[in-house]
Amino acid sequence: MKTTLDELQAFVAVVDTGSITAASELLGLTVSAVSRTLGRLEEKLQTTLLRRTTRRLELTEEGAAFLQHARAILASVDEAEEQMAARRLRPAGRLRVDAATPFMLHVLVPLIEGFRARYPEVDLELNSNEGITDLIEKRTDVAFRIGVLKDSTLHARPVGASRLRMLASPAYIERHGMPAKPAQLQQHVLLGFSHPDTLNDWPLHDANGSVLHIQPDIASSSGETLRHMALAGLGIACLSDFMTREDRRRGKLVPLFAKQALDVRQAVNAVYYRNTALAARITCFVDHVVQTLGKKPFDA
Repeated sequence: MKTTLDELQAFVAVVDTGSITAASELLGLTVSAVSRTLGRLEEKLQTTLLRRTTRRLELTEEGAAFLQHARAILASVDEAEEQMAARRLRPAGRLRVDAATPFMLHVLVPLIEGFRARYPEVDLELNSNEGITDLIEKRTDVAFRIGVLKDSTLHARPVGASRLRMLASPAYIERHGMPAKPAQLQQHVLLGFSHPDTLNDWPLHDANGSVLHIQPDIASSSGETLRHMALAGLGIACLSDFMTREDRRRGKLVPLFAKQALDVRQAVNAVYYRNTALAARITCFVDHVVQTLGKKPFDA
């Protein structure tokens, strides 16, 4: 008896979500149906794919090997169906998008009008979260993440890279002076992140030649909050180009250490779980973002 696509989808869903219960919710099936499907697949293959412990499911060596083939088969089927659907259907339905507040406000929101003009049948739901969102738990179709990706179960498409710069308002510089050396930052008010602490690594070398790590005088979990504080002249902040482009262009924020600053760029990726029913909507939205940003990069 041959393996079916339903069995492959159930197996991959259980692996990706970490449990039969979560997989059943993702697939819209009962827990017992997913369990039976998984059991039937193992019976056909005459091997154990998942080892069931009291706390979670773990892939066996055979399961890990079979998973690669299962993903490849499902991806091929998705691609074939997607190509056929693109010939006769326009993307439609609800698309849930997640991004950190600054990226949502400064990058995505300005692109929505153009996207809606091209794809009026797609209903957008835009959600902002400062932390890492679980796409399945939050029922998110596509998320935009900045920095190093850690979740290997996600498909990622590069959107661009945004440079980090140290910035201050003209009013702050007038009151406190322009720092000429990194060591002089100790005499200034530094605006930084409350978490994660790695965001307080600034693109400068310290006295030992290492990347400069600052202790903020005023901290916030939100980059947008730090931006507003910098605009208000409350201190010096280190922010990504995508959220300060207009501020720099209008002279509201002035880059510091032009000759000493390191060229450090944060990768921006669109991430999503592969899902046939939503793939066309995801693809057209990410394509629109990538194409539009290509005409106006973050540092322009």
